[in-house]
Amino acid sequence: MTAPRLIGGAAALVITSLALAGCVAKADVAASDALAVTASDSGCDLPTATATSGTLAFDVTNTGSQVSEFYLLAEDGLRIVGEVENIAPGASRTLTVVAQPGNYFTLCKPGMVGDGVGRAGFTVTGDAIAAAGDDAEQKQQAVSLYAAFVKDQVEQLVPAVDAFTAAYAAGDDETARTSFPQVRSFYERIEPVAESLGDLDPKIDYREVDAVAEGLDWTGFHRIEKDLWVPAQDALNADGATPAWQDWTPSTPEQRTEHADQLVADVTQLNDYVHSDDFVSALDAQGIAGISNGAIALLDEVANGKISGEEDWWSGTDLYDFAANVEGSKMAYSLVRDFAESKGADGQKLVTAIDKGYADLEAQLATYGSADTSFVAYSTLTGADKRTLTDLINALAEPLSRLTVTVLS
Repeated sequence: MTAPRLIGGAAALVITSLALAGCVAKADVAASDALAVTASDSGCDLPTATATSGTLAFDVTNTGSQVSEFYLLAEDGLRIVGEVENIAPGASRTLTVVAQPGNYFTLCKPGMVGDGVGRAGFTVTGDAIAAAGDDAEQKQQAVSLYAAFVKDQVEQLVPAVDAFTAAYAAGDDETARTSFPQVRSFYERIEPVAESLGDLDPKIDYREVDAVAEGLDWTGFHRIEKDLWVPAQDALNADGATPAWQDWTPSTPEQRTEHADQLVADVTQLNDYVHSDDFVSALDAQGIAGISNGAIALLDEVANGKISGEEDWWSGTDLYDFAANVEGSKMAYSLVRDFAESKGADGQKLVTAIDKGYADLEAQLATYGSADTSFVAYSTLTGADKRTLTDLINALAEPLSRLTVTVLS
C-alpha cells in the first residue's frame, strides 16, 4: 500500500454475462427438480455433475459439525455465480440461480473460512438464457455477488494469514517468504473495501515510509516483509532517501510474535466486518456505482504503487500484487459489464475497449509468470518492460474511468 490511498467502493478472469447468475426472484423450480447437495466437514456431494441451462436450484443440507456455505463458481474459479451461507449443522438452505451454458465449480466451506472442500467441476449445457427481472433487481443481484466475492476472499485470507504468521513467528523464514505473495493476493483483490475502514488498511498494509510520515506505528504485511528480506546495511527505503536501517533493526523473537498477533487480529477484524450488517448496508448504499468505482480504484492501485516497485520494496514480489489488483478490478467490472453494454452503441464501444484493455494487460503480465507458477522478481523488469506495462495500464484506465458514468446513465 502506498499513501495517499484511494477510498473506493494475473490469471485471466473470464468475463461472463450478468445473466450467469441472473435475477431469480420470479423464477420457480419444482422441488423434484432441485439438486440435493450434501455438505459435510470434508466433502460437498452432488448427485450429478451436469445440468441444462436455465433456473437451477441446489438444496444444500449440512451434515457436518460446523456452520457451512455452498458456492457455485465460474470457470475461472474466482467469480462467484451464486452462494448460500450460514447453513447450520443439520439445517438445509436452497441456492437458486439462472445458469448459462458453460463450465463451473461447486464447493462447500465448513466453518466459513478457508478455500473450501469438495471442489468439483460442474457443466451446464443447452441454450443461452436471457436475464430475468427488472433493472433494479439485476443491479441488486450484482451488489450481492460482489459482497459474496469479498467475503470469500477474506475467508481465505484468514487461515492463510494464520499459517504465514505462524511460520514467521517460529523463525521459519523460508516458508514465510514463499507464502508471503500468495497470502497477500487475497487482500489485494478486495483492497478498496479495507481502505474504506479508516485505520484498518494502514495497520495491515502500510509501507514503512508512509507510516513514519503519518506518525503511525508500523505494523502489518510490510513490517513482517522487512524481517523476512533483511536489507543490506547501505540500502535505502522506498523513498530512495531514508537509510533502511534508520530507526529499524530486525525484530526479536518476542517482537515477531507481537507483529504476527497484530496482523492476525487486524485480519480478523476485517473478516468480522465483511460478515456484518454494516458491510451489507455500505454496499447497498453505494449500489452498482460502488462496484464500478471499485474496479477503477484497484487499477489505480496498480498505477500508483505497483508499477513503481515501491509496494513490496524488500521482497520484489510486486507482480503478485499487480496481478491480484487486476483480477479484483476485472471481477468487479464483470458484474457491471452488461449494464454498460446495454447503453447503446456508446456503451458497446466502451465495453469492447475495456475488454481489450484487460486482455492486453493480462497477456503482458503472463510473459513474466503467474501466481500459480511464480512471477519473476520485479527487479528483473527492464525500463522498457515497465514502460510497456504503464502504457497498457493507461490504455485500460481511460475507458475504465468512464464506466461508472455509463452504468448510471
